[in-house]
Amino acid sequence: MQISDNARTVLERRYLAKDANGRLLETPDELVERVAHNIAAADGNYGADPAQIAETEAAFIEIMDRLEFLPNSPTLMNAGRELQQLSACFVLPVEDTMEGIFETVKNAALIHKSGGGTGFAFSRLRPQNDKVLTTGGVASGPISFMKVFNAATEAVKQGGTRRGANMGILRVDHPDILDFITCKQDSRDLTNFNLSVGVTEAFMESVETGTTYDLINPRTGQPSGRLNARDVFDKIVEMAWHNGEPGIIFLDRLNQHNPTPHVGEIESTNPCGEQPLLPYESCNLGSINIAKFTLKKTLDWERLRRVVHIAIHFLDNVIDANRYPLPEIEDMTKANRKVGLGVMGFADMLIERGVPYDSAEAVEAAEELMGFIQREARLASVELAQVRGHFPNFKGSIYDNGEIPPLRNATVTTIAPTGTISIIGGASSGIEPLFAVAYTRNVMDNDQLIEVNPLFEQMANEHGFYSPELMKLVAQKGSVRGIEEIPSWVQELFATAHDISPQHHVDIQAAFQKFTDNAVSKTVNLTHDATQDDVAEVFQEAYRLGCKGITIYRDGSRSGQVLSVKKAESTTVGVQSEIPHAIVRPRPQVTTGRTQRIPTAHGNMYVTINEDEYGICEVFAQTGKSGGDAAANNEAIARLISTALRAGIPVGDVIKQLRGIRSSAPVWFNGGMVLSGPDGIAIALERYLHWRTTGQESASVETALDAAAPAGECPECGSMLNYQEGCSNCPQCGYSKCS
Repeated sequence: MQISDNARTVLERRYLAKDANGRLLETPDELVERVAHNIAAADGNYGADPAQIAETEAAFIEIMDRLEFLPNSPTLMNAGRELQQLSACFVLPVEDTMEGIFETVKNAALIHKSGGGTGFAFSRLRPQNDKVLTTGGVASGPISFMKVFNAATEAVKQGGTRRGANMGILRVDHPDILDFITCKQDSRDLTNFNLSVGVTEAFMESVETGTTYDLINPRTGQPSGRLNARDVFDKIVEMAWHNGEPGIIFLDRLNQHNPTPHVGEIESTNPCGEQPLLPYESCNLGSINIAKFTLKKTLDWERLRRVVHIAIHFLDNVIDANRYPLPEIEDMTKANRKVGLGVMGFADMLIERGVPYDSAEAVEAAEELMGFIQREARLASVELAQVRGHFPNFKGSIYDNGEIPPLRNATVTTIAPTGTISIIGGASSGIEPLFAVAYTRNVMDNDQLIEVNPLFEQMANEHGFYSPELMKLVAQKGSVRGIEEIPSWVQELFATAHDISPQHHVDIQAAFQKFTDNAVSKTVNLTHDATQDDVAEVFQEAYRLGCKGITIYRDGSRSGQVLSVKKAESTTVGVQSEIPHAIVRPRPQVTTGRTQRIPTAHGNMYVTINEDEYGICEVFAQTGKSGGDAAANNEAIARLISTALRAGIPVGDVIKQLRGIRSSAPVWFNGGMVLSGPDGIAIALERYLHWRTTGQESASVETALDAAAPAGECPECGSMLNYQEGCSNCPQCGYSKCS
């Protein structure tokens, strides 16, 4: 396996087997062999002899070793190891009973413990203040129980190889829909959830006509009020513009393409939104690195055909090799046998073929590519069915009409986020455009390394415009467009996410959706100055073009909302006036501030934060009685913070240095974790800034690993995060906030 240094780092950190002391037990090649051997063994369930199993194993090794195909992360991590949990995500039902709700909380915790993510529809829960007949009381509503799920996820995810993530969906006709739309207005709330509104056809028609629509009480099934559809749509748009959430899922469209409507209704998706699932189903995904099949202006279609067939064989075997966290999940997954084969490296493929991403030719290439993969994946599923039998729920499915031969799998294609596997494969993420042509990577405290897209670097050398200074300029600018030293045709070819119009983002997504059984993971990246009208147009265009869901992210809409540090003439909180950093201004005679109580492993810590005319000027931290080690350390840290602040160091920089410092005994506080005394001081500073900026107390504490906002710094390696495929991802170390 020929991989980059970056890919090797990701594999060593997240995928390769280690002993109890963290020492590596396998190489990347041995990982491939471990996975192939484990998954190929499932052929024995269908009468294959040892020689046939060995042949299958060799085929699996070949396509993974060549980086032509890689399965989803849990399969790479866990196949052939003790856990043997191979699915990325699951959907669980949320019933309208206290027993049902907390049974789901328990099941979700078990899934998160195994490294999986979960999707939920909260639409069955009765609205806030509705009757509870058994007690004579009133219901607290879906939002309150979402907070319970969020806290449970926070508790389980501490220290895992993969961290659980959630999708929360509420129907647009639920009486609590307005509260749901705005429940993440403060991005510190519900930090373990992605949110999407489940939109119906009737609602979209009402938006178009500007009419009202019924809200339906799920307890009674009867109307309980009316809202103007356009007002609700505008509120969704406003919040998405504000911080990227909620997204939209077109529920009726999901069920229009539900392959097994006789089994149940699709109510939710996995956390990233690309995999609609029935309750208790799991998704088993993999991606083809399409850049590996590029032949100048075309593709190696015959090689691609072979890899598609091997990949479907592989994914079907995963269903049998999997160790499921719940028996209900095993039963439903094996009854429908859904798999999702997708692609990565689409942007790379276009560049190698000389096709700009934001062109009509790119849309045609997307349809041609995915149409081919869809046809061949179904043929592969038919071939498997002839040997192994069709999926058990085939009778009564949408395929049970005599028009096509029986299929082994109810679905065969999904465009999923590729995240870390695209780093391993050396490919661009999924079907996304390049996020940047060059990155600035922090390699030491004061040292930076410019990492350049290899295709761009190669082209720059071949055409004589490469220079280290130019690469640094590209990294700083984030785009090659408008740089005179770069030929215009190269500028067009290396379009980045923010160079591309919102319309064209949607066009590409819709092109792939035409030939995808499930849904498509794609983020429409908007510039910071995009308007709410721009967001509304994206949502409406996605609906018109047949997408099953849509996610937008406006650049900078979440990053630094409270902690942003910028030059200002006034005394804005969190901004230190432009005074010489070498001079520590004296402490004034009178300061104003407040004291917070922050729990730590050594007892309650009382943090006092004061400010003067320039901003925050001092911090005091008292823990227990004087003379103890913890008290002394926290006092010393507070003194140093005070000195730094009065020397003009931005408070945001101070927080960044302290956040995430971990002791041996973290403690719970307001739905998050205080990892240590220094982390607690940083939390106190964050809460103070929130209070001074909004006039309100912060409702929750964000654990440090989740504190990095989209477009901010990676909490693990310090590199800049990208917001792609519906989540914040690090292109350097593979960190993802969603997993």
